[in-house]
Amino acid sequence: MSIVYCGICPHPPIAVPEVGREESKKVVATQQALVELGRRVKQSGAETVVIISPHAPLFRDVIAINRVPELIGDLASFRAGELKFRLNNDQLLADSINGQAAGLGIDILDLNEDIEEIYDINLDLDHGVTVPLYFLQKGGVDLPFVHVSMAIAPVEKLYLFGLAVRRAAESLGRKVALLASGDLSHGLTKDAPGGYLPRGKEFDEELVRLLSIPDIEGVLKMDQSLVQLAGECGYRSIVMMLGALDGYGVKAEILSYEGPFGVGYMVASLEPSGENMAQSILAKMEDEQKNKIALRRAEESFLVRVARETLERHVKGEPPVDVSGVPDEFKKRAGVFVSIKKRGSLRGCIGTITPTKRSIAEEVAANAISAGINDPRFQPVGQEELADLEYSVDVLQPPRPVKSYDELDPKKYGVIVRTGLRSGLLLPNLEGVDTVEEQVSIARQKAGIKEYEQAELERFEVTRYK
Repeated sequence: MSIVYCGICPHPPIAVPEVGREESKKVVATQQALVELGRRVKQSGAETVVIISPHAPLFRDVIAINRVPELIGDLASFRAGELKFRLNNDQLLADSINGQAAGLGIDILDLNEDIEEIYDINLDLDHGVTVPLYFLQKGGVDLPFVHVSMAIAPVEKLYLFGLAVRRAAESLGRKVALLASGDLSHGLTKDAPGGYLPRGKEFDEELVRLLSIPDIEGVLKMDQSLVQLAGECGYRSIVMMLGALDGYGVKAEILSYEGPFGVGYMVASLEPSGENMAQSILAKMEDEQKNKIALRRAEESFLVRVARETLERHVKGEPPVDVSGVPDEFKKRAGVFVSIKKRGSLRGCIGTITPTKRSIAEEVAANAISAGINDPRFQPVGQEELADLEYSVDVLQPPRPVKSYDELDPKKYGVIVRTGLRSGLLLPNLEGVDTVEEQVSIARQKAGIKEYEQAELERFEVTRYK
């Protein structure tokens, strides 16, 4: 096996004696369990450790990998600057993870010095790594690392990342330990950092129970409202790690769980024990995805069928769809946006604010190809992806100028921000865009219009077809 060990490690700085002083004695169980985790990583024969942290630079729907030549960090932010860490960065494994992730439809961002400057981020090891590392080293871990950022993405996509790590390790013949850094609920008590969260204890108890079995499918299918209300930071890291164990038997053990400061700290050991495809959740996920796509396509609208068949024919090198005999309502002219998703994540979106073709149907056909092939944010769609793609089409109504934010509503109206020749558009009712401020800010970013620059606003309505 290439994945020889998996584990879950909390990261409370107060657990480090040089940081917490007397208070650190309240988490002795966590300290001892983390050292034991280190011993088990060493005994596993791992040649590299991949660690996923929720406190590394975070990007929505994109998993980032730290690609600086040497990974460095310290605990200076917690008044223990004398504790410094230097790790070799396993760049070959990081390269392989990137390639394997792309094949699974996962977006990876390589974080280097240029990205650090552009986004004004810090690529030093965060405390989600340095705190566990302090104890892992006491357990004998002295290995190269790969430093991965957790992502805010659908559970299915996060799970696939662990599989990408496993395939990368297999391709290199590398023995890898994969660790998920994360605390559980931050609201177990009234004096907790997140204040008291009534469902925090419920979340912790359920996650500890599921992992002790282990019931990996149960972890993935946890009530997401419970996850959100728990005020946790470790769930997504754990899901990403669990994907590496898909189709394996797993020997699980909760080494410790405690929460003396109102935050749940769990240390867990998950050791693969041989292939067991009956335990493959990925196979179930693939079946569910196929059924979902089949149902969606059986009910798809005329315009969505035009978009899908146009892109499919283009990618396969077949003659284009004939859009001459279309319903009268689609013979009119309008701006159109075609959006493509894969496993819940955006795969391409291109559109026209004003019409450029003779009909809505022709506009859809042209923009479907552009969304699948020419969106600069993504690689062109490959033939092997076609079966997994979901489409939607937005037909735009003419935009109208507005004078203030009071006339905008991100659920009802799309927005256009203009300054001179620069303009940025954002469609309405997008997941994760809940306020006018967010909507306008994203539209400004798309146009390269700074927040301090004067800009004109327009709103528009759409008819969305699925």
